Formats: sequence, C-alpha cells, structure tokens
Amino acid sequence: MADNQTMPSETDQRRWIAQWQAARAALRAQRATELAALSDDQALEAADALLTVASSVGLPPAARASSGLVQQQALFHRKATS
Repeated sequence: MADNQTMPSETDQRRWIAQWQAARAALRAQRATELAALSDDQALEAADALLTVASSVGLPPAARASSGLVQQQALFHRKATS
C-alpha cells in the first residue's frame, strides 16, 4: 500500500460491505425482473449471440473436437477404482 493511503476503519469497512450486499440484492432482483420480462424470441436471440461469441474465440482444434469431459470422467473412474 502506498504511504499516503490508510486502511479504512472497521466502521467504514462494515459500511462498504453493507453497501455491496445491498447492491448484490438489488442487482439480483433487477436480473430476475429482466429475465422474467424476456420473450422466448429475445431469450433465443441472446443465447444465439452468446454462442456466436463463444464460437469466434480461437480455440485449438483439439478443444473444438472435445471438451475433455469424457477423459476427465475416465480419469476419475480410474482413480476411484485403484
């Protein structure tokens, strides 16, 4: 920490935590309201936009062919039975 900065008091820290907890609750409520207001078409459009972004990321060919989930499960199975 720089010399000119001081640690916030415990009271300030508690206020900051309370403020972020209130923001979390308000944002959660806002998200629920917005999701409830989405039409099926809007939801499909949003999902398509997310999938388009994900598919535009340059992944190695191996990552496009497999997520690795099957290999991971096989590894867990081998560890569990050994």
